[in-house]
Amino acid sequence: MKKIIFAIVLLSGIALHSQSAGFGIKGGLNYGEIGDAEFSTEFATETFSKENKTGYHAGIFYKIELAGLFLQPEIMYTKLNTAYSGESTVFQTDGDLDFELSKIDAPILLGLDLIGPINIKAGPSFQYILDSGFDGDNTNFEDPEKSITVGYQLGVGISLKQLGFDVRYEGGFTDNTIVSENSVENAGFTVDTRPSQWILSLSYSFGDN
Repeated sequence: MKKIIFAIVLLSGIALHSQSAGFGIKGGLNYGEIGDAEFSTEFATETFSKENKTGYHAGIFYKIELAGLFLQPEIMYTKLNTAYSGESTVFQTDGDLDFELSKIDAPILLGLDLIGPINIKAGPSFQYILDSGFDGDNTNFEDPEKSITVGYQLGVGISLKQLGFDVRYEGGFTDNTIVSENSVENAGFTVDTRPSQWILSLSYSFGDN
């Protein structure tokens, strides 16, 4: 809590001395995957192959500009999808398993205005998982190993007055596993929720640019 209060005070101080600041809304698509999924028993462990799928995100941001630099904290709702596939002799499946994960992302990005409307940005991204599970399957999962994890985002953007377009990459520093509930005879799923995705966003700023 002390760290959060300190961050709010710091951002407020920067905003008071900034050249311009303002809120905005944004949303778009994300394309990627989360980590490996394994199904284990006391006798064997099977790892499913995975492939990228499309998800979406939406939220708000606050942009503080000062002398060609800008600080941009965001609060985003993100839906991530990953397709796992494989012929499992243990789990008794030979098709695809669509895993869905919803989370709150809070990136804090430091950016630099380059030539014309082009900018670059990078920074840490805090992740809080809301819900996860296989689509159309009754397998339930326990809470994640860690309630909040830290990853990173980096990318390039274009600002056209109040409109903006971003292309970013998001990754995770450490794994954050979840396991299935009600495991029978020590058998169950383990999924690494660390993201690896591309983020395409369209934004609109209510501040003066």
